[in-house]
Amino acid sequence: MKHSKFFSAFSLIILLTFFVGCASTSKHEGTGEYVDDTVITTKVKAAILDTPSLKTNEINVETFKGVVQLSGFVNSKADINQAIEVARKVNGVTSVKNDMRLK
Repeated sequence: MKHSKFFSAFSLIILLTFFVGCASTSKHEGTGEYVDDTVITTKVKAAILDTPSLKTNEINVETFKGVVQLSGFVNSKADINQAIEVARKVNGVTSVKNDMRLK
């Protein structure tokens, strides 16, 4: 009987540790959120690639909890505005942070 209670308690501790370890905090993403953000980043990069006037090698894309950060150096203010609009239209993007600079 003691072994049964010990095993149950031990199993419960392991499960709680697993679920708490995969949870997100304000500064760290959970496993599911990380995968979602990776998908969003890929979609934004693909959308920028599909826009002929934008050069994807000049624009860096990072995503954290649905917030997309665009950075890099571009040729014009129009390119900045267009990249922001393209990113906003991607499904899953909650907001876009612009850190792009003019060359």
